[in-house]
Amino acid sequence: MFRSGVGFFALFGLGWWLLGSSAFDGLMRQVLVVVGCAVMVGLMLAARRFLPSSAGGPFPVGRRRRFNQINGLQWLLIIAVAAVCRHVGVPVLIPPLIAVVVGLHFLPLAAVFEQPRLRIPAALLIASGAAGITVWLTNGPDETVRLVVGLISALSLWGMAVWTVAGAASAAGHGAGDEGSGGA
Repeated sequence: MFRSGVGFFALFGLGWWLLGSSAFDGLMRQVLVVVGCAVMVGLMLAARRFLPSSAGGPFPVGRRRRFNQINGLQWLLIIAVAAVCRHVGVPVLIPPLIAVVVGLHFLPLAAVFEQPRLRIPAALLIASGAAGITVWLTNGPDETVRLVVGLISALSLWGMAVWTVAGAASAAGHGAGDEGSGGA
C-alpha cells in the first residue's frame, strides 16, 4: 500500500484535510474530521483489498537513494519555509508555501518512478499553494487561506489514491474476466 503511494496519499491527504477543517469550529469541524478519517481509512482498506501486496515492488538501490534525496530536500525546504515565515511574521503563508514545495517534489519523483501521472498532483498542489497566497494577498482571512490550501491539497492526494486503487481494481477485474472467458 505504501510502495504504491496510496498509503502516503491517504495519510498526507488527511493532514491537508485537517488543515482545511481548521477553518471551522464546533460540530462542523468535528464532522469534517470524522469524514477525513473515514476517507483515509477507506482508501487504506481499498488499497489493501485491490493492490497486490508487492505493489510497487522493492526499490532498486539507485531509485531508493534518489527518492531519499528528493524527500530529504523537501523536508529541509519545509523546515526552512516554516522558520522564515515565522521569523518574518507571516505564519499564514506556511501552508501555501509548503503546498508549493510538496508539489514541486512530485516532479522529480515522476521521473524517478517513471510515473508521469505524478505531474497531476504536482500541478494541483502548486495551484493550491498559489490559491492560498492569492487569498492572502487579497487580504482574505487566515481561515480561508487554510481552507483553500487544505481542501485542494487533500482532494488532490486522495484523488491520486483513488486513481491508483481504481486502476488496480480495473486491471484485476479485466484479469478475472479474461480467466472466465476461456473456451469451454
